[in-house]
Amino acid sequence: MSQLILVVEDQEDNRRIIRDLLSSAGYEIIEALTGQEGVTAAETHRPALILMDIQLPDFDGYEATRRIKANPALSTIPIIVVTSYALSGDDVKAYEAGCDAYVSKPFSPRALLAKIRKFIS
Repeated sequence: MSQLILVVEDQEDNRRIIRDLLSSAGYEIIEALTGQEGVTAAETHRPALILMDIQLPDFDGYEATRRIKANPALSTIPIIVVTSYALSGDDVKAYEAGCDAYVSKPFSPRALLAKIRKFIS
């Protein structure tokens, strides 16, 4: 059975790139377009890992991460922030919100897969 990864990303082009990459690596994917959809999908599907964008239409990926990590049933799910919002200190904000890793866009597909595999086999 393949591992389920939740992708929280509002841009279709980015979702397609990530979807193609993860599908070709044998992962099952579910997608959310907003922070609230991401939190709801995490609660409903309990993915093995979450890829979280920061800039989202309703509340940002920091807040979505805090809400997911505050839920004891979800707190152990690894969250990797994948964002183009890569200003100095943003990685610190992501870690403070509870994320487990940080990747800036554009990313190397090989490097992103390696980071994912550090958390799930």
